[in-house]
Amino acid sequence: MPPMKEINWLKEKDETLDSFYHGKVLILQKKKGYRFSVDAPLLADFIETKEGEELLEIGGGCGVISLLLSLKSFKHITCLEIQPSLADLARRNVVLNQLEGRITVVEGDIRVYQPEKKFDVIFSNPPYFQTETGFIGHNQERALARHEVTVQASDIIKKMAELLKSKGRIYLIYPIKRYDEIIALLKQHGFSIWRLRFVLPKADRPPRFFMVEAGLVEKPKIEMPPLILFDSNGQYTAEAKRIFAGGEISVLGKEKRGEGLA
Repeated sequence: MPPMKEINWLKEKDETLDSFYHGKVLILQKKKGYRFSVDAPLLADFIETKEGEELLEIGGGCGVISLLLSLKSFKHITCLEIQPSLADLARRNVVLNQLEGRITVVEGDIRVYQPEKKFDVIFSNPPYFQTETGFIGHNQERALARHEVTVQASDIIKKMAELLKSKGRIYLIYPIKRYDEIIALLKQHGFSIWRLRFVLPKADRPPRFFMVEAGLVEKPKIEMPPLILFDSNGQYTAEAKRIFAGGEISVLGKEKRGEGLA
């Protein structure tokens, strides 16, 4: 952990400091702007990485997923974020966690982003809501992160196909209500579904999210057992505890981007 003097220098008055994975990852977030939710650590756990791989995150926000992935093996992550305020926050989070050599934050729009390389892994926890659905609200930072105001799912998936190496793979998480649309978009852009996992609040409840791994190479689809977050007593399941190990329960509460989980 960096010395408190360095943390105080990086942290602004309108931000909170949260720790994850038993203090191995520190994350600054805006108190009233966009705050990540349960979907971020779920996707970070679902993503598989290998030594020497180049990764791209589309819509990094404060950089939380890239930061959580720092405990896994890879060569480098490029974290692309369109909003200047969040890109600045992500850069400070990279410095806070002393990951400058492994994660680079780039401010830019994925629709016009033209890197000089392709990537082994591309992942995104994208805006969930279409502009005609959901309450957009008055906070612009949160609205752009939650709603497809500027970048739509079709834009993200199209660029994933363009920037992915031929044998690479992509990872996405979306609310279940967009399942048919997202699967159709993936197939439209040449992706084969490799792994699929549904996220249920409880065993007797319908799924709220789905996570997908896909690639440009055809492979048999594997549907994993559903991820169940809470047991019948309302406590986290053993798997959920493992995923959230060391996390602060407060950041998984009120600032959800999607629908409630319980």
